[in-house]
Amino acid sequence: MSVTAKTPPQTFHVKSFGCQMNVYDGERMAELMAAEGLVGTADADAADLVVLNTCHIREKATEKVYSDIGRLRKRARERGADAPMIAVAGCVAQAEGEEIVRRAKVDVVVGPQSYHNLPELVARAASGEAALDTNMPLASKFAHLPARRRVGASAFLTVQEGCDKFCTYCVVPYTRGAEVSRPYAAILDEARALVDAGAREITLLGQNVNAWSDDDGRGLHDLIVALDRLPGLARIRYTTSHPNDMAQGLIEAHRDVASLMPFLHLPVQAGSDRVLRAMNRAHTVDGYLRLLDRVRAVRPDIALSGDFIVGFPGETEAEFAETLRLVDRVGYAQAFSFKYSPRPGTPAADLAAAVPAEVMDERLQRLQAALNRDQAAFNAASVGRRCTLLIERRGKLPGQWLGKSPWLQSVHLVGDHAIGDLVEVTLAAAGPNSLTGAVAVRDAA
Repeated sequence: MSVTAKTPPQTFHVKSFGCQMNVYDGERMAELMAAEGLVGTADADAADLVVLNTCHIREKATEKVYSDIGRLRKRARERGADAPMIAVAGCVAQAEGEEIVRRAKVDVVVGPQSYHNLPELVARAASGEAALDTNMPLASKFAHLPARRRVGASAFLTVQEGCDKFCTYCVVPYTRGAEVSRPYAAILDEARALVDAGAREITLLGQNVNAWSDDDGRGLHDLIVALDRLPGLARIRYTTSHPNDMAQGLIEAHRDVASLMPFLHLPVQAGSDRVLRAMNRAHTVDGYLRLLDRVRAVRPDIALSGDFIVGFPGETEAEFAETLRLVDRVGYAQAFSFKYSPRPGTPAADLAAAVPAEVMDERLQRLQAALNRDQAAFNAASVGRRCTLLIERRGKLPGQWLGKSPWLQSVHLVGDHAIGDLVEVTLAAAGPNSLTGAVAVRDAA
């Protein structure tokens, strides 16, 4: 890898693709660059350094990175300006490091376990040296990151990384490595710093977040109980979970810990046991449904979310119909659904019996229609509920605010409020994707 020496950057822009963990990593990279004296900008065209924090889960996400690189350089040429220094970070960098250098000739390539070295890599690239780091060091990157200083009302906190499940369609074990849990004390320290920096809600993140554990035998439910004691922290969430790591203690935490919000994202991926075996999901449909029954038994009002893949190699129409029946039975409040995308190096990429693209398109449309129906029904059933809303940002209209309900619904509210306020509201009207709230009238004494 060889690059041309450039003037050291003074401004930077970070663009993150994909999951919440990438959002967290992007925030931490921004803090790293700010600690070096660089100034962040929301305008990529105005930045001397653009960091593209990438996702490798789907083919289109990978190609989008290359499109963004070309677009950045084209816009610079059109303005008669020098192209910005470009750093590709994240999972695409990990999976395709040398290929990115060859194909896109970027300045810096850094994987998700090495991004704490980003300032050093940028300095090396500015001096014309090679700047590629896709190592997976044993030492934790988190110990090298700067202190959290300013965050929004809701903040992400990574507590676990990597995956040992090896689902046949997934690149995460190869790009993020084996499952690793951050130390209990380090998590509590960062959580305190987030609250001090303005967070009222913290979402715990991990590829398999409910696999978090430590050498003292503590599990995620113990960590949640400890976080519940932090002064100033009003809400706790966690994502993404695997059904096989859903311990009874964590289920009971949804009943016993008031700050743990009534929302559970628990991916199932398909409604056919044969497809689940081919995916190496290591759970059955019946086991998944019985697990949801246990969760609902302790927290009847819980909102459920899931992930689905349609068109996995060999999926028949009858097997897809089983997925639709599962959706009908569960009644998801939210869900994410995707067409199968073969990822190089995964076992599923070598499977025969690919489902034709037009069949995947049609199945995805039917699945999303069912999921949208159930989301709209969940929102409609929420009308009349009284709950606490966390104000997260201003809305588009004068005097309007946008917040989240305990069930992770977007709610619009008008009034004299501020970001971070916890407001008692009555959910007054529902649309397919959001609701309208009204400040609750106090009950008569």
